[in-house]
Amino acid sequence: MEWAWPLMGYLAGSIPTGYLVVRLLKGQDIRTIGSGNTGATNVGRVAGKFWAVFVAVFDMAKGGLVVLGALAAGVTSPWLLAVTAVAGVIGHNYPVWLRFSGGKGVATSFGVLFFLDPLATLLGGASWFVLLKGTRTVSLSSLVSLSVVLLSLWVLGSPLAYIQAALFLLVLSAWRHRENIRRLMEGTERKTGSSTREEPPSNDN
Repeated sequence: MEWAWPLMGYLAGSIPTGYLVVRLLKGQDIRTIGSGNTGATNVGRVAGKFWAVFVAVFDMAKGGLVVLGALAAGVTSPWLLAVTAVAGVIGHNYPVWLRFSGGKGVATSFGVLFFLDPLATLLGGASWFVLLKGTRTVSLSSLVSLSVVLLSLWVLGSPLAYIQAALFLLVLSAWRHRENIRRLMEGTERKTGSSTREEPPSNDN
């Protein structure tokens, strides 16, 4: 029964928070608006900062609380906890309810990693905040901060399973951000505060 936790992680991660918020507020499919992504960044461009924060917090909680539930239920295997964490992010990125078209998983990654190692995740979160303030570039801040979490897990001596989970989530995020990375290299990546309401869908954050 313990291996039901990854399934629960995936299903919880699959809750399409951004899609539901924009559908309820605007009566529209967020996948056809702005960047076409269901994550908090695009929700902010479509519905405003408050709802972006709401979606980000919910996306962190939906994956993280399953990991917390597994811990509370007595799961001690680092590998099982790591797989449960990864499953939550995969659910967010590839939700069964939206034909496997979801977000990029940064908020959910932080949510699940927090319950694996709070200190390493807080260090990554702090780097995200500082970078975002300095560069106003969500994609760069996200990728660097996940790298900081990975490095912190290694320095702090976290279980190998947690380090490998963080590495997988970093690689997955980089793949999901591949168009953003291309634009970063070209110097054309969007900054926070830019509106995409009138733009056609793209592969943005």
